[in-house]
Amino acid sequence: MKTATGLRSHTCGELTALHIWQTATISGWVDDIRDMGGMAFLTLRDRYGVTQVQLPPEQTATLKPEYCVQITWSVNARPEGQENKEMKTGEIEVIGESMLVLNACKEIPFQIRDDHGSNEAERFKHRFLDLRRRPVLANVEFRAKMNHFTRNRFTDNAFLEVQTPIFTVSSPEGARDYLIPSRVNPGKFYALPQAPQQYKQLLMVGWVDKYFQIAPCFRDEDPRADRHSCEFYQVDAEMSFVTQDDVFAVAEAFCKDLVATMIPEKTISIAFDQISHHDAMERFGCDKPDLRFGMELMNATDILNTGAISFMADSPCIKCIKLDASHTTEVSRKVVESYEKVAKESGAWWLPWIKWGDELWGSIGKLLTPEMKEQIQELTWAQDWDHLYFAIWTKASVAKVLNKLRLHLRDQHTLANPSELAFCWITDFPFYEENETSGERDFGHNPFSHVVGWVESLKNKDFADIETNQYDMVLNGFEILSGSIRNHDPAVMVAAFEKLWMSEVDVKERFWAMYEAFQYGAPPHGGFAFGFDRMMMIFKDEPNIRECYAFPKSGKAEDTMMSAPAPLLDERVLDELGISVVESEEE
Repeated sequence: MKTATGLRSHTCGELTALHIWQTATISGWVDDIRDMGGMAFLTLRDRYGVTQVQLPPEQTATLKPEYCVQITWSVNARPEGQENKEMKTGEIEVIGESMLVLNACKEIPFQIRDDHGSNEAERFKHRFLDLRRRPVLANVEFRAKMNHFTRNRFTDNAFLEVQTPIFTVSSPEGARDYLIPSRVNPGKFYALPQAPQQYKQLLMVGWVDKYFQIAPCFRDEDPRADRHSCEFYQVDAEMSFVTQDDVFAVAEAFCKDLVATMIPEKTISIAFDQISHHDAMERFGCDKPDLRFGMELMNATDILNTGAISFMADSPCIKCIKLDASHTTEVSRKVVESYEKVAKESGAWWLPWIKWGDELWGSIGKLLTPEMKEQIQELTWAQDWDHLYFAIWTKASVAKVLNKLRLHLRDQHTLANPSELAFCWITDFPFYEENETSGERDFGHNPFSHVVGWVESLKNKDFADIETNQYDMVLNGFEILSGSIRNHDPAVMVAAFEKLWMSEVDVKERFWAMYEAFQYGAPPHGGFAFGFDRMMMIFKDEPNIRECYAFPKSGKAEDTMMSAPAPLLDERVLDELGISVVESEEE
């Protein structure tokens, strides 16, 4: 690796015993200064490491931490017994001959330390300083290596890297668009792509049979721990003449090689089990299950809704999860109340529970008949001191409550090993869904997916029963990939949208390119998109995806360093675009 430039011959941390008796010039940032009377010791650091330099005290008198300096020195061996085995440069001592201050540094807003105590807002506002911290810089380096590996991996397997347009048209990807007004075409707008979905399918029609890109995507969604504001990146890929198994093979091979290269210290404990969406919801209460631990949902509806317990009578769904006795030694009444709080925040009105034993305890333990106790034991294999937690109501609400509680218990009792990677596929998604609030129909995921048995399904089945060749890859409880075998027939495309009361004329007008292209010998095709940032978050054990970006947005979708978003200072720009800003009325 060549590091020498006009202002430095070596980087910090590069000098070793091999450089003894040589003269070197290093440029970097002052980390620490120690005045030892007749000699001052200065530690200089940069991206590559740390080097200690000896200088006369008069040369360091005006220096402060974070000054950018250049020092020319000679490299000597440290006296025997004074070596520092903890440092790469610990076998040498550097005697400074001359020093030049390249730039001073005013008082910094927080200390540049790996274990700093500054808050996120301060760090993001001064991100240029935060990047001098080793953990932050390590993430930037990790991301660069992951980028490099990904690009080479797909290129070496005959995928063509194609950059699709950023200024495009709105596409139904399930989130709000970011719109850009056109000055040249007044009253019309571009949309930033939520994903390159339509373009990559059109590439398949144009003989680009294996495509990929590390694609920027833009969605106006509320941020959360695993979803970044405004923008994110995905490893986007599409292939022609493939089955679902072909796509799975490509994605799985990439994951295995990526893990082996980037995080060899982690172990793939569960390798790509396939679980239908229906079974995932029944067993885990969600479509992105963490398989590193058990605690699956168990259906006790037929046991408990018979009328013996009045408030459970005729309940449409009753399920439970079991916390094994090995984890219940610290479960006091106060702790159970904290679990109940989690359940209520997820929509439950109560959290019935039982502590198992010859005599049952808990909120409903004494309400079970001997027959119910026997049936519950057969269902759950409960042993002494095990805890059972129940949710009651509709299937959807029960799933939501027990999924949230399951994950809470995982974190509270360290049930999942962070060094394990549990990959799985979730398959056979419902093609349509119904908005719980408005009752309106919509596509569950990608509207351009192939429909299982499309002739019968789209013409005869109720929309709620139609499945699609859509699949997600899940890792440790996070969705990291979404994809499908795509529809390539314009008749199927029209039939799919007709279920949402959209006519063929509407489909042709809104998706002209897809509708037209599918009539010119479009090949069967399918693909996927990995969430690049989310994968990195899991690999690096980061609690928040914002730590995976060099310049992240805040939790309020703001770039506090650049003061964005910001009002336009020149209203003539709005005039050129034919836009006026209207202040909303306060309620």
